Amino acid sequence: MATVRPISTFILAATIKDAPYLMSARTLEKSRIALIPSQDVRAIFDADGNFARAIVTELAQCYRSVIKAQKDLKLRTSLERLANYLLRQQRHAGGGAAFELDFEKRRLASVLGMTPENLSRAFKGLQPYGVTVTGTRITIDSQADLERFARPNPLIDDFST
Repeated sequence: MATVRPISTFILAATIKDAPYLMSARTLEKSRIALIPSQDVRAIFDADGNFARAIVTELAQCYRSVIKAQKDLKLRTSLERLANYLLRQQRHAGGGAAFELDFEKRRLASVLGMTPENLSRAFKGLQPYGVTVTGTRITIDSQADLERFARPNPLIDDFST
């Protein structure tokens, strides 16, 4: 459903609500995870207004991320989803023309709501817009062409808003 990066929370809504967890997790690489008992989080939430505001802010950001992901899936074609994902990854990697995908293509296909075969076809479909793929290395030769095709929208693609 999502890839969580440091430093992030996981299953925070279930912790605050004292409800069953709706997700599980796996790590993609060696990781350190802090497990804080839910009853302790709820007790501090009740006692510390600043902590409670920080929790509510985190939950609001998570909610907004879910909405943006749904808009991406429902309002765009698979080719547009891939193009916008690549533009976001390029920014995340520092903005250079070439960058590495964060994880394997099979996982990327799942995140983008497509099969690995459709992802392969989508990469080929982006070649006319300057996208070259060599393994997990992506090169965007024509930034302007890809942006014209992708039409990034801050209400979907800018996770800082």
